[in-house]
Amino acid sequence: MKKISLLGLIVSLNFSVAFGQGIRKPVWDGQFYEKDAARLSAQIDTYLKSVKSAPPISKEVQAIIVPHAGYAYSAQTAAYAYSLILGKSYETVVIIGPSHQVGFAGCSIYPEGGFETPLGIAQVDTALAAALVKATGFSYIPEGHAKEHSIEVQVPFIQKVLPQAKIVPIVMGYQTQRTMMTLANALAKVLPGKNVLVVASTDMSHFLSKDEANKVDAKTIALVQSLDAGSLMRKIEAQENILCGGGPVVSTILYLQKRGAAKCRVLHYADSTLAGGPEDRVVGYMAAALFLDDSGQEFSLDKEEKKALLGLARSAVETYVREKKEIPFDTQNPNFLSPRGAFVTLKKRGQLRGCIGFTEPIFPLYKAIIAGAIYAASEDPRFPPVSSEELNSLDYEISVLTPLKKIDNPAEVQVGKHGLVISMEGRKGLLLPQVPVENNWTREEFLEETCLKAGLPPGSWKKGAELFVFEAIVFH
Repeated sequence: MKKISLLGLIVSLNFSVAFGQGIRKPVWDGQFYEKDAARLSAQIDTYLKSVKSAPPISKEVQAIIVPHAGYAYSAQTAAYAYSLILGKSYETVVIIGPSHQVGFAGCSIYPEGGFETPLGIAQVDTALAAALVKATGFSYIPEGHAKEHSIEVQVPFIQKVLPQAKIVPIVMGYQTQRTMMTLANALAKVLPGKNVLVVASTDMSHFLSKDEANKVDAKTIALVQSLDAGSLMRKIEAQENILCGGGPVVSTILYLQKRGAAKCRVLHYADSTLAGGPEDRVVGYMAAALFLDDSGQEFSLDKEEKKALLGLARSAVETYVREKKEIPFDTQNPNFLSPRGAFVTLKKRGQLRGCIGFTEPIFPLYKAIIAGAIYAASEDPRFPPVSSEELNSLDYEISVLTPLKKIDNPAEVQVGKHGLVISMEGRKGLLLPQVPVENNWTREEFLEETCLKAGLPPGSWKKGAELFVFEAIVFH
């Protein structure tokens, strides 16, 4: 047997311990940011001190959107977001960035150890990382993190403004709707009740002329500001040149919307020309903060707004059935621009003819109404598509939903007040608040029928299924 020297054994053991701890060494120090610790610390201090005063956000910031280019180009913009959380008490920062180096499905969640920078080692929150792995079904893909800069460049800022915080680095692979939604659902399941900040790492449009880049970015900023996750998701899946980290941004928006009345404030925008980049190959940078604000008045619609939305639903169906086109619609009404879940129900001589909508507030209300109306007329699998001969005999009903609220006790379900969602083993069923009233169901019957709608066995609501309630403004 070959002998191993004592020195060799010690070296081998030390390597094994370091590897087991999962310490990721810096890759981009000296390129994207300073390699020297003192200079890096002073550089970040300068960026933070150079932030011009902005109206304060009175609510606790739940998430920020920041760029990830080299510090010379984007760090001043990032500082506008990081300055808001300087010295706060967050225990963990979940950093979500896109993969620039390798392609893979889902997300890679860094499980343990830490990220080393010239400022030291930021420890991974092992327990929170494990909880997100369990909730998403995603795993750790080493290649996803090995050379990825979208996470690494955020760590020195976090070490400076939140020196006590641990991190959970998440790299998103292919930015599909399924991946975005899965991560958002997991964040909404795992993070409430914990003192956690989410950081979405993204640059904006890439390599357009300055004028074109600024125009494209302005439209994207408007979608982010209005939290129009649906439009952003559609553009990202189509691989439009708007946000390289669009998936992390959408997941973050959806996560906040699942928690309540989400708001977004865009803090700063710049482009690469400010640091001497060429004007024919511009990259845009944005900083934004997201927070929950339940202090405003309860959402409501007046008589004229309800009438307008019903007319919009009817016009959407008639135009689509006759011309196979989606109607154009422009509005400045803040209620119509507010992201809301909504369903459109079609009835013919009092009988259901179609009902489809959106549980989550991924679209502004007017877009949810247009899409829901078209889908109810053409895509409800229970019915054939609506024909032009039927248009004059249709009645319309709209349900505008409040955010879903998870409950642990089925006794909390109130017939006549609550709509109900039951979810288990990848199956989900929804019934609107008016359905049990129209059918004169008891609470137990309501629960059973929602299980049936989900394709679940009877009694699943008593055997581990997740229950969610919501309320709705219903009008026709």
